[in-house]
Amino acid sequence: MSPVTDVVIIGGGPGGYEAALVGSQLGGRVRLVDSDGLGGSAVLTDCVPSKTLIATAEIMTMVERAGALGIRLDGSADRSSVSVDLGAVNRRVLDLAQQQSRDIEKQMENAGVEVIEGRGRLDGTNTVVVTRPDGTEERLDTDIVLVATGSTARELPSARTDGERILNWTQLYDLTELPEKLIVVGSGVTGAEFASAYRALGAEVVLVSSRRLVLPGEDADAAMVLQDVFERRGMQIMSQSRAESVTRDGDEVTVTLTDGRTVTGTHCLMAVGSVPSTTNMGLPDAGVKVSGSGHIEVDKVSRTSVRNIYAAGDCTGVMPLASVAAMQGRIAMWHALGDAVAPLDMSGVASNVFTAPEIATVGVTQAQVDSGEVRALSYTLPLKGNARAKMQEIREGFVKLFCLPTTGIIVGGVVVSPAASELIHSLSIAVSERITVDNFAHDFTVYPSLSGSFAEAARRLHGHSDEQLDMGFEPIL
Repeated sequence: MSPVTDVVIIGGGPGGYEAALVGSQLGGRVRLVDSDGLGGSAVLTDCVPSKTLIATAEIMTMVERAGALGIRLDGSADRSSVSVDLGAVNRRVLDLAQQQSRDIEKQMENAGVEVIEGRGRLDGTNTVVVTRPDGTEERLDTDIVLVATGSTARELPSARTDGERILNWTQLYDLTELPEKLIVVGSGVTGAEFASAYRALGAEVVLVSSRRLVLPGEDADAAMVLQDVFERRGMQIMSQSRAESVTRDGDEVTVTLTDGRTVTGTHCLMAVGSVPSTTNMGLPDAGVKVSGSGHIEVDKVSRTSVRNIYAAGDCTGVMPLASVAAMQGRIAMWHALGDAVAPLDMSGVASNVFTAPEIATVGVTQAQVDSGEVRALSYTLPLKGNARAKMQEIREGFVKLFCLPTTGIIVGGVVVSPAASELIHSLSIAVSERITVDNFAHDFTVYPSLSGSFAEAARRLHGHSDEQLDMGFEPIL
């Protein structure tokens, strides 16, 4: 009989708990060290709670369209008769997060994974030292180590959070009343999502954006649509502005910009990124290479510079998505325990911004095409001509497909629409399976449906060649 392989995982987020399930399935003795609750920030303070809050905001966005659909609310054609109990919303948010964490705990129990409460650090390459909540220490000897400690909200020295008026995204769920005026500093995914949600819930929102458009890391056409929607819904966007400091005076906060201007509100959300949770873990002493930003360097099978030490998730800086963290963790266990494994392929990763409308992307980007990094044709089809969109009073949004010239293989796509996170899956399959636009267009779609626009966009790309690309084939808007 082969000896059992000991596996110690530090961190109970998606990278850690998904790795634990695979490690146990493959016959390893798995111990998972966690200090903050199973599920990590993804379940307890980030993805699950934020998207639960956003789900409530989506209902308010639907209420805004009620009048156009012929629905009257207490005799009114607008949302003035509808209000939000933020305290009740946040209680539900936190309850669902805890429930999800308990479900993961049950999964670990059923899989035979031993969960150890405490903070883990490396002591050499084959020992993890766990500091328990009472201060006592326990040494765990192991064959394989996976570090999946995630990240924490970045904090600026000139804008310290207080958990009451100056907040990071983990502290928003303690609010019991809707902010009268919320200033959001940072227009990346987190900032845009919360700005969108709180505006829909009824708060006055000011978004401080360092770039010309919100969501600088996303498709520019999609960002333009979203910025237009934000402004039409009454959000104030301070473009090309940077926050110098944030101060509080009683119930008022003041954000001072680098150009000297100031903006005041009742609350401020600092959404200025995150930093990896990799300090004081003994990584350099164990020979694990860490970048200048504090991220653990890994290869395509999640292995660090030390053969038996792996890492997954936000602490690696590969891509800050729960789905990527989970896949990195699984790949690490498949590789470490000798199962069949393919290297991490980022070309098929689908991501979503949970704003209203949502923005979902997969594969090749417009920026890569514009820069010449990738030679691809694209076609953009507005949703306003889609029958289902008209029925649902969806007036903004589009689908965009990218395909290789000559072969027509689909290599990327963008969806701007309600429920884009659900719609993007078919494009993810097309990218991963290298489906051509002709084959994609020939598959049946339901009529009427938003997904019918994907097939229509694919039909519009039929027959285009290298010659037409060189002649300047442009997306049709």
